[in-house]
Amino acid sequence: MFTLKPGRCSIIAEVALAHDGSLGLAHAFIDAVARTGADAVKFQTHLAEAESTSAEPWRVKFSLQDESRYDYWRRTAFTEAQWAGLASHARRAGLAFLSSPFSMEAADLLERVGVDAWKIASGEVANFALLDRVAATGQLVLLSSGLSDWMELEGAVTRCVRSRAPFGILQCTTAYPCPPERLGLNILGELRERFHCPVGLSDHSGTIYPGLAAAVLGASVVEVHVTLSREMFGPDVPASLTPMELRQLVEGIRFLDVAMGHPLRKDDQARQDAALRSIFTKSVVAARDLAAGHALALDDLAFKKPGTGWPQSRADALVGRRLSRNVARDTLFSEADLEPITEDRAP
Repeated sequence: MFTLKPGRCSIIAEVALAHDGSLGLAHAFIDAVARTGADAVKFQTHLAEAESTSAEPWRVKFSLQDESRYDYWRRTAFTEAQWAGLASHARRAGLAFLSSPFSMEAADLLERVGVDAWKIASGEVANFALLDRVAATGQLVLLSSGLSDWMELEGAVTRCVRSRAPFGILQCTTAYPCPPERLGLNILGELRERFHCPVGLSDHSGTIYPGLAAAVLGASVVEVHVTLSREMFGPDVPASLTPMELRQLVEGIRFLDVAMGHPLRKDDQARQDAALRSIFTKSVVAARDLAAGHALALDDLAFKKPGTGWPQSRADALVGRRLSRNVARDTLFSEADLEPITEDRAP
């Protein structure tokens, strides 16, 4: 079971169809993702007959061997037994297994195979029949909001609430790669305020930066596409992270989880660091040899380490005070070096 835990940002590595129909490559992706420390691996389950017609247009005509999008879905599909093998492999590798269904039949297949949560792609958020189908399982439903306005999201959330299914919403921009000005990181807070649910980021920038920013902004989940190499074939490669980059993202988010989970009060921090003040701060010292009875002026004072003497922040209180004894250059001032303040000799 894949759950969102307070104070911890989960990381989902999206393979989607980067395997290009190769079962061996799909398994290789699972191993690569597991080595990065990510929490989950996610695929997409497309069943051409249930999802598409021959009239479906290409988003980008990238395939050299498929005449239509329908042909592409058919060529890259796996059998139910193959999906079951991928799910089993992911769990043995310590990963949650997710795959987005794009039809009711795909949802049925994935329920039989066993998924640890449901991810609803941006184009399916208005597919209320599919939402009802997956929410009825009682498992976590993650809604990708990339193509939806507020009204459509309200409708999807209503279906999840009605089914009493746990849910979260991911800010998403349907651009591959997504430029920084279109990330919409500000929408994370708006989603949380409107729907009172966990929120996250489905990032297509091809960099680690938005994921790190989302973690600081309180995201419960970050999803990124993954590619084994920048030299791989496929339309999602420019919007994906390599395993090395994914590992950096995971390490960064885990670091930030700890940092954000330990807020500091400034005064408490100062007390904890009090012992270091004598090392890093300075004291007021004599700028030159000074004789007893001398009235101190500002140019008689210098500021040098260690910070164990008269604090540099109280230097003004020394100006005008008279010395009770000779003070050599670089001596740290103390109250014993000064004549007592009397009414007629106040500085």
